[in-house]
Amino acid sequence: MTPRLVEARYVKNYVLHLRFADGREGDVDLEPELHGEVFEALRDPSSFREFRVHPELHTVTWSNGADFAPEFLYNLLRVPV
Repeated sequence: MTPRLVEARYVKNYVLHLRFADGREGDVDLEPELHGEVFEALRDPSSFREFRVHPELHTVTWSNGADFAPEFLYNLLRVPV
């Protein structure tokens, strides 16, 4: 089953705090993932902060068309111990 992202908030730099429908939540650092044409624009901190949780795709998206698969984000979560 595909994880459903329900909430995302900016933490710092290129780190987002994510919460999924199954209750799992934690931080993801996306800086190492910002390569390739569509993601290069997100290296600008102000552009990176302009994300939203897409209501149908259930993942983080940006206005330039960039997004990450929810499964990918789910697997990157650093869950606090």
